[in-house]
Amino acid sequence: MLKVGGFTPLSTSDWPGNLAAVVFVQGCPWRCHYCHNVDLQGREGGMPAGWQHVVGTLARRKGLLDGVVFSGGEPTLDPELVDAIETVRSMGFKAGLHTAGIYPDKLEKVLPLLDWVGFDIKANFADYEAVTDMPRSGLPAWRSLQSALQAVKRQNLGLEIRTTYHPDLHSDDQLVALADSLAHLGIQHWVIQQFRPAHTQHADLTATWAPPSAQLMQRLRDAGLALELR
Repeated sequence: MLKVGGFTPLSTSDWPGNLAAVVFVQGCPWRCHYCHNVDLQGREGGMPAGWQHVVGTLARRKGLLDGVVFSGGEPTLDPELVDAIETVRSMGFKAGLHTAGIYPDKLEKVLPLLDWVGFDIKANFADYEAVTDMPRSGLPAWRSLQSALQAVKRQNLGLEIRTTYHPDLHSDDQLVALADSLAHLGIQHWVIQQFRPAHTQHADLTATWAPPSAQLMQRLRDAGLALELR
């Protein structure tokens, strides 16, 4: 069964415009410096009888929720993700996914089952290691993004592109270059997420955090993207 690290029965923010339950899947191979779910990085731990609890709760919430979001961690790591998505869809719920695109082949398999994807772009694809602490991590993310963009055209998949900003991890020029790349791919809307210091393992990032400046935000808008600061 799906290895569940946490469960939120109702969220109004994890799938914009929808009332959703959120299933946090245990495990992630990357070690992003700003990660605020560090307890979900390892595959050990998790909720005892977690998936049974999720399914039981969802059964009582039919008609009250629009969908279920699988988050993490990195949900595509779990070999039971496809079965879990099919289960919630059979119960009448839409299915959403939060992913960093770590496993392109696995993501490609689940995309036809999804209604919406929140895709975390960490940085310029050549600069991923500075955020993820994992060499060549931008390569799978790039492949996954291409698959997600194809699914938007093929099945009218809802897709949200977002990047968590921290001035120690993203220079202004790097972020502007990323904005240009996203615009070139035809992406029109980009969410800039602000760093969340709670639970991070890097206290130095908390000490140096600052929101993006008005000048930087204008440079990003000049790339032709509609920006949302969240």
